[in-house]
Amino acid sequence: MFVLSAAQTRRCLALLVVFHILVIAASNYLVQLPFSLFGLHTTWGAFSFPFIFLATDLTVRLFGKEPARAIIFRVMFPALLVSYGISVVFPRGGFAGFEALAHWDLFVARIALASFMAYVVGQLLDVTVFDRLRRLSTWWVAPAMSTLFGNLADTFAFFSIAFHRSPDPFMAANWPEIAWVDYAIKLGISLALFLPLYGVLLGWLTRRLVAMTGGEDLTPEQARARS
Repeated sequence: MFVLSAAQTRRCLALLVVFHILVIAASNYLVQLPFSLFGLHTTWGAFSFPFIFLATDLTVRLFGKEPARAIIFRVMFPALLVSYGISVVFPRGGFAGFEALAHWDLFVARIALASFMAYVVGQLLDVTVFDRLRRLSTWWVAPAMSTLFGNLADTFAFFSIAFHRSPDPFMAANWPEIAWVDYAIKLGISLALFLPLYGVLLGWLTRRLVAMTGGEDLTPEQARARS
């Protein structure tokens, strides 16, 4: 059992907010870099975004549903701005220079807006499903189901908003295929990698996060003695 003061809780939540923003910004940049996997079109963003769902589940485990939702709303607008800035300065794997920020880029703006909408929809669904199932089912059901439904909502909200009738001919023509392949990769990473190691990984991340903010790891007996 972990005991945090109010100040330590705020620091812990701040670290989770920063982690969310970094993963979203990286994913929005990597989604502009398509490649073929076994003859199917996908993007590198499929490999980074599953970490968001791990961070969300960690937040729900540590603090409950409402703080997890608060993180989502704190992250939305900073992530939108950071994602747009990074993608404009580094378009499609190149470096355009910081002067590119002076010019409005509709293609990148659509990606940032799509990420904004998809993140909110996917994460709120993930929090709701995870919080309910973690109290009703065995440990693996909540992360598995929240990943299944959260990733589905996030992936198709993102690709439909970002690339339907996009000025990028390749993405406009191939976004449904890319969305399904991305979804399959996200599920594969989450269910094949995260889920088997879920307890170990979540325990390690929890201890690291608490240690970084100065909290204490107490046994149930110690926690009862302090209460």
